[in-house]
Amino acid sequence: MLLINPPIVRPCEPPAGIAKLLGTLGKHNVRCRVLDANLEGLMSLLKCPVEADDTWSRRASKHLDSNVSALLHPNLYKHMDRYSRAVNDINHILNLTSRAHGAAVGLANYQNPSLSPLRSSDLIRTSEQPEASPFYGYFMERLSAVFSDEEPSIVGISLNYLSQAIPTFSMIGLIRKLCPDARLVLGGGLVTSWLSNPGWRNPFDGLVDDMVAGPGEGALLDILGLSPSDGHAAPDYSPFREKPYLSPGFVLPYSASSGCYWSRCTFCPEKAEGGSYSPLPVDKSISDIEGLVDSENPCLIHFLDNAMSPALLAAIVDNPPGIPWYGFARINRRLTDPNFCRDLKRSGCVMLKIGLESGNQSVLDALDKGINLAEASMALKNLRDAGIATYVYLLFGTPSETYNEAKATLDYVIGHQEYIGYLNLAIFNMPAYGPDAAGLDTADFYSGDLTLYRQFRHPGGWDRKQVRQFLDREFRRNPAIQAILRRDPPVFTSNHAPFFVMSTEG
Repeated sequence: MLLINPPIVRPCEPPAGIAKLLGTLGKHNVRCRVLDANLEGLMSLLKCPVEADDTWSRRASKHLDSNVSALLHPNLYKHMDRYSRAVNDINHILNLTSRAHGAAVGLANYQNPSLSPLRSSDLIRTSEQPEASPFYGYFMERLSAVFSDEEPSIVGISLNYLSQAIPTFSMIGLIRKLCPDARLVLGGGLVTSWLSNPGWRNPFDGLVDDMVAGPGEGALLDILGLSPSDGHAAPDYSPFREKPYLSPGFVLPYSASSGCYWSRCTFCPEKAEGGSYSPLPVDKSISDIEGLVDSENPCLIHFLDNAMSPALLAAIVDNPPGIPWYGFARINRRLTDPNFCRDLKRSGCVMLKIGLESGNQSVLDALDKGINLAEASMALKNLRDAGIATYVYLLFGTPSETYNEAKATLDYVIGHQEYIGYLNLAIFNMPAYGPDAAGLDTADFYSGDLTLYRQFRHPGGWDRKQVRQFLDREFRRNPAIQAILRRDPPVFTSNHAPFFVMSTEG
């Protein structure tokens, strides 16, 4: 079996989903090979010749190797200006090398004005013309070498993000030509979202043999005719440990659960998709982490859970991994205890990502976030005092918010600016399906049969244009907000923010 991570996602850590599949399949004695075509594909584009006919292009081309190397060393993360220049220059070179193919490639995005990842017809057309992809040269050379060594009976591709969709189908078209007898299995987060649509009709029948929703371990074992064995299998990162991911050391991504333990938030896409919460027993997670830290020698653990459960946080406090870690956590009463926050810091926590969403209590209540702003204020202060950075996520334009509530969020952030390390600002998108939109006037958002969202008539008249204007003209222009936003690492954002936090610690 061949497992592939396709372009494009941020190339700063190995693909956790494939490592999890690899661990399970290895336990069942299934021979597997893995291909991180994301990292390799981006690196191959950076080696392509470019026309450096302007000052920026000449500088970026001249310093390309040193910029890539700098991202692999901690010293760069002490200097935001040098870091930003390196990242933006690398992005610029990727953009230049992909222009001839009508695409705009970056370290975290893929755009083509003539192709949409939201239209199945465009993805099928992409599969029929793989040579049009900027990755075609890499795909052809690498896949030909892999298949000439040994043709796999099954090829599994993990498609998680829209930025991967067009490159994925380019690769699928080429795989069909090079290895026509292979059974092609497509899974991952984006595929799960597609299949969760109540009106789903598979447009890729005949091109893709199997499409898998949710965790893929059971589905792959079933395809192989194997019964799941008893016991838990830890992820296997051994094929990835020596690869030059763009981080200052090996980052270990780890998920202790699927779904969300709260699972009540209104308009949550995962709730609309019917995903259930499935946690691994905390003792298993602790055992996994201890083994992976010993075998992989990571510099940082990235917990991928939608929200780390209070039980998991407590277990980590009692069983520190011995290296820095970060992840998403909900505001809860444990974080209002300064002693617990100090214990988190001693366990290695350098940053928590917090989905605050709004600084207005009525909005939070309408969204059923289960967040009390008074507790949030205490938690933010306690985390700051303990030396733990916070990466706070805010969501604007929800049906329960108008300008006055958005202004209250601005005031809340200003009042807590000294406790907030980083900010992520997003405009609300209405999930295309799910019960929470009942009673709202909705319409098509994007043209395309694969769209995941719908537009809606805001009950308070607070439409997307007004929300954007507020963010651009008021929120982002506030000096306190600007100071926070300037700290955010470009492109890599929360993936690299912990390294900046770590660089300031003694």
